[in-house]
Amino acid sequence: MSINKKLLLHNRDEKIRQELNLNNQEIEASFKKEKFQKMATSPYAFYRGSNHLYWEDFYNDWRISFFGGTSSTLTWINGDAHIYNYGAYTNHNGDAVFCMDDFDDSVVADYQFDLWRMAISIVLDCRDNNVFDLSTIKEALQVFSKAYMGEMMTHNADDSKNEVHLTKSTSVGLLNKFLEKVEKKKSRVKMLDKWTFIEGGQRKFNFENEKLEQLTELEYKKIEETLKPYSEMLNAKFNDKEASFNVKDIAKRIKAGTGSLGSSRYYILLEGLTLSPNDDLILDMKEQGRPPVYRHMSIEEKLEYAKAYPNEGKRHAQAFEALAEHPDKYLGALTVDGVSFSIKERSPMKSDFPSEKLKKPSALYFMADVWGKILASRHKRASYVLNDNAHEMPNAFNEMLADKKEEFQDLVSSIALQYADRVKRDYACFLTMVEE
Repeated sequence: MSINKKLLLHNRDEKIRQELNLNNQEIEASFKKEKFQKMATSPYAFYRGSNHLYWEDFYNDWRISFFGGTSSTLTWINGDAHIYNYGAYTNHNGDAVFCMDDFDDSVVADYQFDLWRMAISIVLDCRDNNVFDLSTIKEALQVFSKAYMGEMMTHNADDSKNEVHLTKSTSVGLLNKFLEKVEKKKSRVKMLDKWTFIEGGQRKFNFENEKLEQLTELEYKKIEETLKPYSEMLNAKFNDKEASFNVKDIAKRIKAGTGSLGSSRYYILLEGLTLSPNDDLILDMKEQGRPPVYRHMSIEEKLEYAKAYPNEGKRHAQAFEALAEHPDKYLGALTVDGVSFSIKERSPMKSDFPSEKLKKPSALYFMADVWGKILASRHKRASYVLNDNAHEMPNAFNEMLADKKEEFQDLVSSIALQYADRVKRDYACFLTMVEE
């Protein structure tokens, strides 16, 4: 009897090849090549660009039942939690705030999917930077899970007023210095100057920027027409002093992200509240497909998903409202030729925290504590939107961990370290695939 060994159920290398090809089959060849080149730079870059593999491996993981796996532990989750999906952006006061900043893969699910994915990213990022030894990484994981646990267990009737808000004035140490630097180096004018130029007193997109591409006249008109119902929604939402929807220019945004590379994306330049070219806004209009978790749902779950999220752009907006520290007032959704898009303002303060500058164990522990507290505070906040009993999720968390705090931390650490090793081996397979 002859057996095709490639088709064997537990042929991990072949599984990686199949999943990567399947997940990227609709991406244009040039974008697929560019995406794979980005992913090939390190195991962590590979992890960031292959979130679908994480969900393939963990969606039905039985260990979720140790400290969750019930309706009480559901909340809006980020869906792609990792170090570089935390960053600085502008809050409603115009200050730089540090929080989660990407909700493309967000969905209502068990909190542990975020917790585990984030912990794995800490290990992979530390290994990429090659500064800390194994014992330091293990301690960082303990700090991270302990911070999450502590924040989740601290809740009361005024939680919504006492959330973790990390700005320059409320943060300390490394984070304070980072946010100070962001506010010093970033501004609306600097952002506008990066993407646009002024001609005859009016700003236009600068197509000499390699990350922008000009639209055809037909494409431009189609996007402009699609924006009309969205602008009407904003006009109804804002008062006269806030409302502004005079489109000055539209451009295609290319070469953005890793996992989302190849998705359609546009920048829309709007007139600001005055005629000055220095208070203009840029809206980010991004294609939203189903999150990676969808492929692994049962038929019943997919039916419920379709009822809950008939429009992927609106799913993104719901998640943003639930999880973001200061939801964008331009947040919305629209559809072009049957394709869903999210739309929000591009923040002038958008900036990633430079984890490669973490050189001392104390600095890593500090940030691990911050990441854990932020994740827990966002999960708590988002769970309040879902439950009639506002504190259902943190109450359930408290009950499950009452005398098992060490077991909880050990589970997070073991999953993070073991799966980081798995990612390293999958990455080696991926490099062979790319070479071939």
